[in-house]
Amino acid sequence: MPHRLTLEKKGLKERMNRVLQKEDRKILFIEPFSGISGDMMIGAFLDLGLSFDTLQKELERLSLKGYRISCQKCMRSGIHATKFDVEAGHAHSHRGFKDIQEMIESSGLSSWVKEKSIEAFRRLAVAEGKIHGQPMEKVHFHEVGAVDSIIDIVGSMIAVEAFQPVDILASSVNVGHGTLECQHGTYPVPGPAAQELLKDIPTFTNGISGELTTPTGATLLATLVNSFGIRPSMKIQATGYGAGTRQTEGNANVLRICLGERLEDAAQVPASPEHEVAVIEATIDDMNPQVYGYFLEKAMTSGALDIYATPIQMKKNRPGLKITCICAVAELDRLAALIFSETTTIGIRYTIAGRKTLEREFLTVETLYGTVAMKISRLDGRVANYAPEFEDCRRLAMEKNVTLKEVQNAAIHSYMQSFADRC
Repeated sequence: MPHRLTLEKKGLKERMNRVLQKEDRKILFIEPFSGISGDMMIGAFLDLGLSFDTLQKELERLSLKGYRISCQKCMRSGIHATKFDVEAGHAHSHRGFKDIQEMIESSGLSSWVKEKSIEAFRRLAVAEGKIHGQPMEKVHFHEVGAVDSIIDIVGSMIAVEAFQPVDILASSVNVGHGTLECQHGTYPVPGPAAQELLKDIPTFTNGISGELTTPTGATLLATLVNSFGIRPSMKIQATGYGAGTRQTEGNANVLRICLGERLEDAAQVPASPEHEVAVIEATIDDMNPQVYGYFLEKAMTSGALDIYATPIQMKKNRPGLKITCICAVAELDRLAALIFSETTTIGIRYTIAGRKTLEREFLTVETLYGTVAMKISRLDGRVANYAPEFEDCRRLAMEKNVTLKEVQNAAIHSYMQSFADRC
């Protein structure tokens, strides 16, 4: 499908007004299931329909010499994708933020591309400065200051502008596993700069060794994406795959971006991290049941949203338990470590799953036995469920020497009388 490139003759205010009009809302959904880098981002947009000639002509507006860009089709684990490359004759290993800012501001690029490109580099400078204990102005980018990284960031902004007006969303980010080598030494994945830039962004790893999300990729996500979460309700119009450099067995090293149209009449799930959870499972047939009780209590106080055990029959006809722990994606590593340290399992499985929850609030009611909290759940603003808090009812039943059912019934009766209009 044809795409338009919005140049400087289109004012930022006009474009933003068009974005806010529902009839003109489009979605770009970025899926970094195998990580993200600048070249993967541009490759995905070229695969999505961005004109290579347009990209090249826009990049020529920068006063940047000594490089050549190219793109070609390739395969990554059976996926037909586009690989974008930058060949630079030399690298400016000590380019500072001010140098890059002046280069972009003095270029003939559109106002929007300038603004977003500088914002992305500013985020990088702040992250690097925080890591090294330096003010942003004194940061030199080393790896990120090279010609190819400038092309990757500015080129990505040119690509995004070509699809405007659009709402940009993304799923959780695969950061990789193991260690990486930087100018200052060996670091765990993700590297220090990427780790800082990914703050408040949902991340995970599927065990693929190496750095899957680069600082350039991380700053592009932090700069461009409006919200992170599960796939929104949308009608897909086009899909692009941008290839990474490495070929990893059993893993399609590509970034997927799809262009779609929001389905306004469909049930919408807000695209935010709390609507995506990690589900961890472990099967155990050699653990004292007392240990499970202790582990359950510790897991619930360590960030688990829910945890339960299912009786199963394991190999050699041994009865066992399948432990299922549900937690926020950001808590995956911590809960996995707790399972390994507090149980006898030697392996876990996990998946990232979508979750829908009702809106919840707490009200207090007065009964002849004392005060009880009521948990109220709502669906589209209407009460769907209500229940007295068990611990309150249990405490009052013991204090007043009455049955638990009596306290629970009294609390429900009081709620119905006091808040009948909210039911």
